[in-house]
Amino acid sequence: MNRPNLEQLEDRALLDRFHSGHPEALGVLLSRYEKPVFNFILRSVRDPQLAQDLVQETFARILQNSTGYQQRAKFSTWMYSIARNLCIDHSRRRRHRRHVSLEASHRGDQTGQLKEQLPGRDPSPDRTAAAPRVRERIAAAVEALPHEQREVFLMRQLQGMAFAEIAEVVDASESTVKSRMRYALERLQSALSEYRDQWGALG
Repeated sequence: MNRPNLEQLEDRALLDRFHSGHPEALGVLLSRYEKPVFNFILRSVRDPQLAQDLVQETFARILQNSTGYQQRAKFSTWMYSIARNLCIDHSRRRRHRRHVSLEASHRGDQTGQLKEQLPGRDPSPDRTAAAPRVRERIAAAVEALPHEQREVFLMRQLQGMAFAEIAEVVDASESTVKSRMRYALERLQSALSEYRDQWGALG
């Protein structure tokens, strides 16, 4: 089967063909998700090069563990679970390194490190601020959300995933996921109240 025909197959069928000895089927499957997974990871780690590295690691783990994939779950759900876990592992390593760095030196200039972790605290711009500026503040507000709320928000808004699928990825009940989404929206509305007029235009 040539590539155009393979591209018409659903995810599960592509994985079945890969297991049947057609490696090009996995290539089609991964190319289908490369950009969405990159965007998902990028919004978590905020570093394009690191995001690309984690995309490659995600696909490597899919390749290594494809025979153990549980068909009861959607392929995309399994894939985002892998990507999410890699982002969590990276975040834990980063927090550990930062903790060690802070203990090692109490007098070094750590302004740069803090700026990477905190949303901007610039004075409120005029209501005529350009959309890119507003988008930057929205991104900062999203980044400032508690982790559990931020990941649900990103999967729902960025990836368009159903609450039931998100629940599988984060291993929580659907009602819990909906609550996290509601709290995330409430926090964002509060943090971005000064942009209420522009919010609708950016939706």
